[in-house]
Amino acid sequence: MGGFWPVPDVLDYLSGRWRAERTVRDLAGGDRGRFEGTVVFGPLEGGGLLQRESGDFTWRGVTRPAERTLRFLPGPGGTADVRFADGRPFHALDLTTGRYVADHPCSADLYRGEFTARDADHWRTLWRVRGPTKDLELTTDYARAD
Repeated sequence: MGGFWPVPDVLDYLSGRWRAERTVRDLAGGDRGRFEGTVVFGPLEGGGLLQRESGDFTWRGVTRPAERTLRFLPGPGGTADVRFADGRPFHALDLTTGRYVADHPCSADLYRGEFTARDADHWRTLWRVRGPTKDLELTTDYARAD
């Protein structure tokens, strides 16, 4: 899978069930972690999608259940406004060219996310987190499970 796959409507593209595999690297300390699970993008009351991620996260040899919920609200021209479960803003998402970069400041750390659509059934996120308390790289590969 090479290059980017343009997505005219990100909400239509994401809708459904995906398998997710994430690697987490602590670039300062050298630790590595892994998440494996499922991500479901289902209808959100009032429009948009509710993302529910659940699976197992292994860090320093210990595996624990992990979950996360995000809201993907409709944006202009097939884009999305991504928000945390409590409604706080996270980032925009525009995959009309197949690739998008978003920044999210969190306290003194900066999260920079690169989103790439590979084809109709595969996409990837790469988050680079830098700051006084974090130096991380999180790569997640998604494959459609529907």
